[in-house]
Amino acid sequence: MKTLKELYRIGSGPSSSHTMGPRTAAEKYLERHPEATRFRVTLYGSLAATGKGHLTDWAVNCVLGEQRTEIVWRADIVPSFHPNGMKFEVLDAEGNPHDAWTVYSVGGGALAEEGKDCMQSEEIYDLDHLLDIKRWCEDRGQSYWEYVQHCEESDIWDYLEEVWNVMCQAVERGIEHEGVLPGCLNLKRKAPQYYIKASGYGPNLQSRGLVFAYALAVSEENASGGRIVTAPTCGASGVLPAVLYHLHRTRHFPQKRMLHALATAGLVGNIAKARASISGAEAGCQAEVGVACAMAAAAANYLFGGSLAATEYAAEMGLEHHLGMTCDPICGLVQIPCIERNAHAAARALDANIYATYAEGVHRISYDKAVEVMKQTGHDLPSLYRETSEGGLAKEFGSI
Repeated sequence: MKTLKELYRIGSGPSSSHTMGPRTAAEKYLERHPEATRFRVTLYGSLAATGKGHLTDWAVNCVLGEQRTEIVWRADIVPSFHPNGMKFEVLDAEGNPHDAWTVYSVGGGALAEEGKDCMQSEEIYDLDHLLDIKRWCEDRGQSYWEYVQHCEESDIWDYLEEVWNVMCQAVERGIEHEGVLPGCLNLKRKAPQYYIKASGYGPNLQSRGLVFAYALAVSEENASGGRIVTAPTCGASGVLPAVLYHLHRTRHFPQKRMLHALATAGLVGNIAKARASISGAEAGCQAEVGVACAMAAAAANYLFGGSLAATEYAAEMGLEHHLGMTCDPICGLVQIPCIERNAHAAARALDANIYATYAEGVHRISYDKAVEVMKQTGHDLPSLYRETSEGGLAKEFGSI
């Protein structure tokens, strides 16, 4: 597995696979052809099907230039390697293409070519199964975050501190930012309203209302192109910050413990990324919101002093109960049902933490098995339900 710096990417929304990935690809291609005066970029599969709602063309044009870039939309062609395919070409004076480069946005802002990792970063984790990591920790009397520390460079804590600060800033901006989100849905921001309403309830309902508000805040910031952290993706970026911010504010955990929780959550997300997928276009929303819920559940369990087994169980539960969740964004926007799903998943993460604590970590299905099933389930889902906006809610309500 690769460094957590590639899982937690700091950037702008609304989509890590449809905005951040294509923008990075465009930057890499421009480095190869700084002299070019005309480009053609062909978007395939899911990138073409929901790219306009996800601002894929805007992300590419920001780098290559709108006046000199031709965007071709080919939703009818779904590459076998990954649904988020794109081809970059230089056009000469006669319009003939040269130096075609086909690359795939595989989730979380990462890029890949067939059989090649475009990011060219090293595999630094020698274990990629949580049960194996759990045994490693048990043998040494250590925690999951200490395995992260064992594998990463020493600057990982400085990076996670920056990640934590960006997450907190996104929450705080979002609960104060009123108005309407960009796009044809004219969706009103709800985070400020939820935050104010929560203050009027008793402790139990107030706690849940605040978690909703924090998740909505980050997700709405993401939907408007604000600065967020992929956790593990832009579309699922509200879950983990909501849980961690709420627990930090109400339980007053020290910052060092919050960074250890981020490392624990990152390990859970990294396993799903390495062994299955965190791409909605490849495996549905289970790979985004489901993995985010698993990350947040593990982080919460660690914060409350859970055992290695209980933390693993919390992560497993967070993912298992999202298995089969489709990715069907209405009008191709990262808004409905994405934003609401972040709020619900944040609450479910806290429930998974409590359930795993009561069970003392005793359970039958491992997190590793849930990851395997998630991967297979994702492959079995028809493309209609994998970020194409051609089925499910997107089909029924696509004209609103």
